Amino acid sequence: MSGPDVARLGVTLEAGGGVVRVFSAHATAMTLCVLDDRDPTWAVESVRMTRGAGSIWEGRSPRLAVGTRYALRAEGPAGPTHAFDAGLELLDPYARGLWPVDGGFVSTVIDDAFDWDGVEKPGVPLDHAVVYEAHVKGLTRRAPWLAPELRGTYAGLGHPGTIDYLRSLGVTSVELLPVHQSVSEQRLIAQGRLNYWGYNTLGFFAPHGAYATKAARNSGPGAVLREVKGMVKALHEAGLEVILDVVYNHTSEEGPTGPTSSLRGLDNASYYRVQPDGGYFDVTGCGNTLDASVPAVRELILDSLRYWATDVQIDGFRFDLMATLGRDAQAHFDPQHPLLIAIRDDPALAGLKLISEPWDVGPDGWQVGRFPDGYSEWNDGYRNRMRDFWLTDIGAARANGLAPNGIGPLARRLAGSAHVFSQYRGPMASVNFITAHDGFTMADLTAYYTKHNLGNGENNRDGTNDNHSFNHGVEGPTSDATINAHRHRAIRNLLGTLLLSAGIPMITAGDEFGRTQFGNNNAYCHDSELTWLDWDHVPWQRDLLEVTRTLTRLRRENPALRPVRYGRFGETVRSATQMDWYNKEGLSMTPEDWDSPAERTLQYLAASTPEFEDLNRILLVVHGLEQPVTVTLPEHEGVAAYTLLWDSARENLGDAVLEHGPGSELEVAPVSMQLFRAH
Repeated sequence: MSGPDVARLGVTLEAGGGVVRVFSAHATAMTLCVLDDRDPTWAVESVRMTRGAGSIWEGRSPRLAVGTRYALRAEGPAGPTHAFDAGLELLDPYARGLWPVDGGFVSTVIDDAFDWDGVEKPGVPLDHAVVYEAHVKGLTRRAPWLAPELRGTYAGLGHPGTIDYLRSLGVTSVELLPVHQSVSEQRLIAQGRLNYWGYNTLGFFAPHGAYATKAARNSGPGAVLREVKGMVKALHEAGLEVILDVVYNHTSEEGPTGPTSSLRGLDNASYYRVQPDGGYFDVTGCGNTLDASVPAVRELILDSLRYWATDVQIDGFRFDLMATLGRDAQAHFDPQHPLLIAIRDDPALAGLKLISEPWDVGPDGWQVGRFPDGYSEWNDGYRNRMRDFWLTDIGAARANGLAPNGIGPLARRLAGSAHVFSQYRGPMASVNFITAHDGFTMADLTAYYTKHNLGNGENNRDGTNDNHSFNHGVEGPTSDATINAHRHRAIRNLLGTLLLSAGIPMITAGDEFGRTQFGNNNAYCHDSELTWLDWDHVPWQRDLLEVTRTLTRLRRENPALRPVRYGRFGETVRSATQMDWYNKEGLSMTPEDWDSPAERTLQYLAASTPEFEDLNRILLVVHGLEQPVTVTLPEHEGVAAYTLLWDSARENLGDAVLEHGPGSELEVAPVSMQLFRAH
């Protein structure tokens, strides 16, 4: 098969009916079943499909129209690598509408027309992007500004009240956990649980119906899609981007004995990485792995991306376990894999934000820094180093009298992780994050030493044990004012580092006001108040929210904090940042200053190299010991004064002295950071 587009596969409506086209290299016969309007378990017409070029099967029927429900049946050879069963009704992999029926789904023809009224994508430059990772339902399920019928829905996310909150927060791009139609794993269903996060995709073209309003669900898949588009349109009108977290590495068909709903029954040997004995070579940990070395699989993924990018006007994609998509026929990762290059170079995807989760669970699965130019990558090294500096190092220093690390590892990540990403990719290759949907929330990082996942039904075995967290002396909530003050300062330090670092920052929804999951670091199976954002805040949470808003504003106002390119010694590089590093005495850093656990203080003076914005210079002072320190502000050519903009040791600047001169001494509070504008 060579390059079928979205118009060729799936349903195409024509005068007097429609045609369905499906790929299968190994099927020997295929049938289109047109289902009864009132009873979708009954086929009112069966059409024998014909095989054409590129192993494309085609079936026509005058009954195919908007609202028609249909299914596919496939016959083929027996043998361990095949799973053909002529008695099974299968979903069309390209179905844009999926209708729930008796605990399952059937494919549905929809009218996907929508009036965008000239609203265009915001096109936020990468260096201005602040990503906000959120769950469609969890974000607004408890939102007091929404009517009950809108809470937890696409329409609720697109509501003016939600948009006002997002804009006031200062984020630019909402990254949604999966909105492709998903189902829960058989294991969870047997336990009476569900997959709340949605990383178990049933169909790559249809939106998840449960996130739509009841009115849209009752009207059918077409109305669900219109609600999704209405959400995107409203966010775009407000200047906010929509990025989708997409799962193309596996499907909900699970292992060989899992439910057969679509790809397995249509052509198991083509779509999945199947071993000669019929078992799957699984590098996802989810039972199966799509084989992106097969052209038809690559086209399925590309067609899905094109559809969401063009028809639904999505602004970018975050690819779950993307190392899987870069594995060749021998399952070795190839940075120049045809799919990775095709996604980057596809004209329909031009200008979109492409974010890779650069690992999977297979051999050589960790591929951070190895993706092609044009991709940004989740930087787990950044996450771990920042947690260590502000949390585990502090805990170790309390226990042993000395932190295990100096300030060097933090500084490398703060400056854009140039030791991870190649020179030509620059700091925009790094998506910086402290937390994500999986793992502790930011508040829980400061309050729990170990995971508390008993509520997941797996005897606390699930979820990572590698948390890089520090509970500050008490496990869980406490009324101790001193411990709480230390925890709140640690959160401010983590947020401050995230939003003042070179690279693309990603905030996890709720961290901006200290959301807790009570120590559960793998809450994927909880659709409850544990995972829904609570908008009833106590004073310290309201203070933290204002801190977050201040930090996003300071990032926006100071281009020196967000370089596009890495600088090169002795050269002037446009849109790079000139970086000078000083110790607490205001002198150039020595190797001991970088490496000594006893010297965890630095002053980072950064000047932008103007290309599109005015010259800007900032000074960031970072201090990572639990004793105060006196620093001498550096003397630097062109700097006459320093104006304090933010201090993590304070809820607000209040009566702080704001103006300081080069060479003056400044008392810096324990475990804190300060941002100055240098002028």
